[in-house]
Amino acid sequence: MELLLASASPSRRRLLEQAAIPHRVQVSGVDEDAIQNPNPLQLVQELAAAKAKAVQQILLNEKLLNENPLNFPGLGILACDSMFEFKGEIFGKPKDAADAIQRWRCMAGGWGMLHTGHCWLPNGGGEQRAIVSTKVQFSAVTEAEIIAYVATGEPLQCAGCFAMEGRGGLMIERIEGCISNVIGLSLPLLRSWLNLASFNQ
Repeated sequence: MELLLASASPSRRRLLEQAAIPHRVQVSGVDEDAIQNPNPLQLVQELAAAKAKAVQQILLNEKLLNENPLNFPGLGILACDSMFEFKGEIFGKPKDAADAIQRWRCMAGGWGMLHTGHCWLPNGGGEQRAIVSTKVQFSAVTEAEIIAYVATGEPLQCAGCFAMEGRGGLMIERIEGCISNVIGLSLPLLRSWLNLASFNQ
């Protein structure tokens, strides 16, 4: 029994490894820029669903090409997408170091919301969707601290310009809500879904 993670995110994979959830990875290949929605909650959910269904289609295509029975993962397909909202503005990955520095100047000492859309396609059919939002407060970091953090390159790879599980954890003052959600996916949500799956088998 394993979960198929429709994501290239090493952080999400580490969360599954730490939770001892058997899994493998299949990147969806979805063009995220092609999916637009001004509502951040709706957007992360639409992106997660698109990724899950794209990976499901990859499995179906493999079945047709190989003429073999569909090797659908026992725990289904999980896809996620995260975005950071700060004062009504959506922060994805920064364009460059200058963009990251400017964002941190705005975020320092403030609160934001990390939204993650989840989509699970369980073995046996059906679909589950959920959005988990976590409130994050940043420390009142100095200009020198901001420049030093951006120079590490870490915030350039992250939605919202920070990685809580990395150096960015030093810049976070407080979290309200699901901690693992800030890293990439909500483990409590996933636990509830996988428990539900076991009842249906």
